[in-house]
Amino acid sequence: MSYMLSHLHNGWQVDQAILGEEDRVVVIRFGHDWDPTCMKMDETLYRICDKVKNYAVVYLVDITEVPDFNKMYELYDPCTMMYFFRNKHIMIDLGTGNNNKINWPIDDEQEVIDIVETVYRGARKGRGLVVSPKDYSTKYRY
Repeated sequence: MSYMLSHLHNGWQVDQAILGEEDRVVVIRFGHDWDPTCMKMDETLYRICDKVKNYAVVYLVDITEVPDFNKMYELYDPCTMMYFFRNKHIMIDLGTGNNNKINWPIDDEQEVIDIVETVYRGARKGRGLVVSPKDYSTKYRY
């Protein structure tokens, strides 16, 4: 479903997408359209796109086409999702130790909606770090 979502093709477009949005969270999925994990994440993002349009906007960035942010945001994983609000990177505490981004695919629509909504509410209050509604640490999986 990546062809249904907006793609950003250069660093300037990514900057303008982050800078230009005043009232909504900018959700950017960094990765490759051909990657199976990105395909799974894109499918989920496409399904929630219409539901979160009032407080979030979703963009896709191919990290080989736009390598400008790879070092800055440490984009070494196949699929990475990051959040920005009013030109500020919003970090999210998922219980994994990496608060900068989500680097695994999420299948559940409601989970992604909850995360985006939490980021939006926290960012509106001026917080740079929000706590995820669900703990993704592996210690509870066994």
